[in-house]
Amino acid sequence: MSGANASPIGRSNQAMSGANASPIGRSNQAMSRAAVHAIARVVLVMVFDLSVLSCRPSPPAEEPMIEFTRLPPAGEGSPSRTEAIEGRVTGAQSGQRIVLFARSGTWWVQPFEAHPFTEIRADSTWKNFTHPGSAYAALLVDGRYRPQVTVEALPPKGGAVLAVATAEGNTLVQPQIRTVRFSGYEWKVRNTPSNPGGSLNVYDPANVQVDREGFLHLRIKRQENHWTSAEVSLTRSLGYGSYRFVLREIAHLEPAVALSISTWDDYGPSREMDIEIARWGESVVKNAQYVVQPYYVPANVFRFTAPRGILTFSFQWEPGQVSFKTERGAGANPRSDIVSEHIFTSGVPPSGKENVRMNYYVFQNEHSPLQRESEVVIEKFEYLP
Repeated sequence: MSGANASPIGRSNQAMSGANASPIGRSNQAMSRAAVHAIARVVLVMVFDLSVLSCRPSPPAEEPMIEFTRLPPAGEGSPSRTEAIEGRVTGAQSGQRIVLFARSGTWWVQPFEAHPFTEIRADSTWKNFTHPGSAYAALLVDGRYRPQVTVEALPPKGGAVLAVATAEGNTLVQPQIRTVRFSGYEWKVRNTPSNPGGSLNVYDPANVQVDREGFLHLRIKRQENHWTSAEVSLTRSLGYGSYRFVLREIAHLEPAVALSISTWDDYGPSREMDIEIARWGESVVKNAQYVVQPYYVPANVFRFTAPRGILTFSFQWEPGQVSFKTERGAGANPRSDIVSEHIFTSGVPPSGKENVRMNYYVFQNEHSPLQRESEVVIEKFEYLP
């Protein structure tokens, strides 16, 4: 019975199973194939889109460009005078810098041979100083560029030079210059860097003051991570005659500072003659000298020791001759109080457009770096034609 009864039921179940299962299986198989085809189409579209995107050219890099935002006035080249110059650069990359030039006959790298590069700030601006010229130029360069001190023509764009900008003359407003009144004369206060004695100095107008007694104070002060110096220059030329300077105590000055009292012409030959209180970084040498430039001619330098106390330094300038003298006190003392005197008759410059300058600055020397702030006091200046 079991065989008889089981077979119909088994066959019925098999039939039902076959009848019911086959359509569902076929339907699932059809749906599976449709899903696979749909997914395949999506993948193909995505692959195609990616391939199209990858084939599209990337947008071109921004073309580097320089612009000036502040220009100094046009002028003839002067090794002692500098002015602020500023600008902005677009499209610069990391590691690129600005190189500045000023034209005075040829193009001269700025601001100094030993400091030819100007850094670009995070906001794409740049700022530095330049000596005066009849035109100014700024180059955007990469690490391959090696600046020359002078060039007859500016390098063109290409290779290590990524952009070039030039400006003729003064197109922006000239900054105001502070002046002080001392001993009956007007003196211009320096506010731009220079490199006296081959040492880069930054000048702060706040380091120059005239007190209630009318004495002139020149200071060297610490500012953040560097020293600041002081300089004043007469606003007019006096020419031949007698020049006298009464100085308070200067024998204590550190070997790393220098006080220079000089004549200087910005518009032609320098016509430089100096009274210098300096030891040029050495602790045991004489601390003062008279100089008719150039200093590297041995006969043009006379060194001596300036003692403690109030001293009067003077020079009498005549055609073909200049006589220097240093005296104790205010200069109206007997001959026995003369500390030093010397007459130069060779290389003495003729008068021109020179003026008198008093420069109190840092003479950078790794063997005896400056230790502390200091000041010098000039009690009086006199000129007699």
